[in-house]
Amino acid sequence: MILIAVVLCISLVGCNREVSSSETNSNELNELIMASPQDNYDINPHLYAGTMSIQGMVFEALVENTEDGIKPLLAESWDVSEDGKTYTFYLRENVTFHDGEVFNAEVAKLNIDAVLRNKEMHTWSKIFEIITGCDVINEYTLQVTLAESYYPFLTEMGLTRPFRFISPKCFIDGETMNGVNGYAGTGAYVLVEDVADQYAVFEAYENYWGGEPKIKKVTRKVLPIGQTTILALQKGDINFLFTELGGDALDAEALMALNNDDRYQIVRSDPMYTKQLFACTGNTDSPISEKLVRQAVWYGIDRETIASVIANNLETPAYTMFSKNIPYANIALEKRGYSIEKSIELLEQAGWKLEDGQAYRTKNGKPLEINVYYASSKASQKAVCELMQSTLAEAGIKLNLVGEEALSIRERRLSENYELLMDSTFGKPYDPQSTLMSKGYLLAAKGIPGIEEVYAKIDAIVVTTDETERQELYAEVLTKFHDEACFIPLTYSTVTIVAPANLQNITFRQTQYEIPLEKMYFQ
Repeated sequence: MILIAVVLCISLVGCNREVSSSETNSNELNELIMASPQDNYDINPHLYAGTMSIQGMVFEALVENTEDGIKPLLAESWDVSEDGKTYTFYLRENVTFHDGEVFNAEVAKLNIDAVLRNKEMHTWSKIFEIITGCDVINEYTLQVTLAESYYPFLTEMGLTRPFRFISPKCFIDGETMNGVNGYAGTGAYVLVEDVADQYAVFEAYENYWGGEPKIKKVTRKVLPIGQTTILALQKGDINFLFTELGGDALDAEALMALNNDDRYQIVRSDPMYTKQLFACTGNTDSPISEKLVRQAVWYGIDRETIASVIANNLETPAYTMFSKNIPYANIALEKRGYSIEKSIELLEQAGWKLEDGQAYRTKNGKPLEINVYYASSKASQKAVCELMQSTLAEAGIKLNLVGEEALSIRERRLSENYELLMDSTFGKPYDPQSTLMSKGYLLAAKGIPGIEEVYAKIDAIVVTTDETERQELYAEVLTKFHDEACFIPLTYSTVTIVAPANLQNITFRQTQYEIPLEKMYFQ
């Protein structure tokens, strides 16, 4: 096990603390040495530059998203007004930040107000526009007022960012939008050393309100994704990793080689998000604007091979926009499996004919030719596109592959400058609400019949306080998108953990970006 001297940097946690000689000996600590595909960057929890898995170790929210719903975290309990516009939080007492500052309602308000003063940074959610008040009722009671009811409010308050709490000593001139002077949170781990692009060291917070974690030290080493990380595991240079950036961040074939290494165990979560194709329904110059063509593409994709061969069984075939374990997504929808025959039938019905001696179909002299855009930095996306190109050709569809930088893919999605585009849903716990409300999804579906009514239903979903009505609205929207095939699912992606064989209580949070290290222990 690698020995790394623990040096407490005041600039990181904003406080002084003596380091005992025993703490510098990793043999006396329960330690995880994990691979990280990227540097920490700036982990200010009110901004978006930092690595989310680290932000989740250091900073906490009022509530936590769990498999069983919203649970208490820094708020022990809360009340919601009948109209859904007022939330009163009763905060946990005896909670301190890593620098000794006390967490209370005044500090909570200071943090929330700092986030809201920078609302132009947070355009991804409606929540930043509808919070109209944040008031201190007493030392441990905080009240947040909304302009209108918004059912995902608690879910979004529990996300990794930006509504997590940092010590007031870390603020610069009363703000966090322009940076912070330290990273003191209330979380289970303290960041004590950070060497850019090399490693970061975390120690268990001994005064953690939830009890000091049994894993006393976590070292994150920055390693390139793929074979290098697997070799480091095999050599024992690291002993833990997880796919915090998604399945594309791990070499599936190399990972499977660890199955026969009795030093490690491989643990996978339930589905977290869906990899899929966006179809630009409003692109009337493209055949993809036709519903039957989109359905033909859906039937022409061999998801079983994508999941088993390309993803090496780290993913599962997806036949709906969201997996059944996503809230409100467990509804009955037609399964469109792989069938070239069905694809051909739909194309014939749509008037796309295959002339003698031609490889691809035409209609009114126009070829059945579709461009699909994918992230060139992700080898698996290219492999998936190549497989789709091959199978769709059997139906007479010419699929042109266009690899681009991730930023270009995002710009295309938001400008409607594409026909098909590979992307994914936001993932738990953002799904389904954040995905359906995002600009890219709303624009992709713009060309389907009755879209204004669909938009109205999505707006109604988040404001209704009637749970039955919300379920019915979700079912109607998801059924419409499924029937129109404007979002073509490929696979459900999970989080994979590789850990020492004797590490116990390995579980997952309701997000791909965080794992509860503080709950794990060595047997």
